[in-house]
Amino acid sequence: MNKKGHVLNAVLLSIGLGYLLEPAGNLETFETIIAIGVPITLGAMVPDIDTAFGKHRKTLHNLPLLAGFAVFPALFGNLEWVWVGVLTHYILDVAGSKRGIALFYPLWKKEFGLPIGVAVSSKRADLMMVIVTIAELVIAAVILYQVPEWLEAGQQFIGV
Repeated sequence: MNKKGHVLNAVLLSIGLGYLLEPAGNLETFETIIAIGVPITLGAMVPDIDTAFGKHRKTLHNLPLLAGFAVFPALFGNLEWVWVGVLTHYILDVAGSKRGIALFYPLWKKEFGLPIGVAVSSKRADLMMVIVTIAELVIAAVILYQVPEWLEAGQQFIGV
């Protein structure tokens, strides 16, 4: 995916997540969208910094970088949503583009992608970005609304 696609994906994802977290559609929803939208969008741009140095889709497109951004909030108390932006960048490159990314770089240089991706220069790149964004929001809704119910049902089943 190109930079425009990553930024648009992050903005659309932020709007969708804002409504999933604060579904009332009021001022709190808008504040949530802004509060999560800025860091998610910044995080979505981080992996492409490797176009200036290193090997693109390898140097900063890997699980060690994502893990670093995921644990950063626990260690330092900020950047809570930046890792979501990095993750959505990876998802878009894996699912939305033909090439994929080197998830285990520098240990393994193999690039992983799904066979559904399109070329970055394709006329269908924007459509693919919207499809991936919708899939991300469906997964987020399941995590936010269904997983807690499943955990509660499991606890009741075992008597906890």
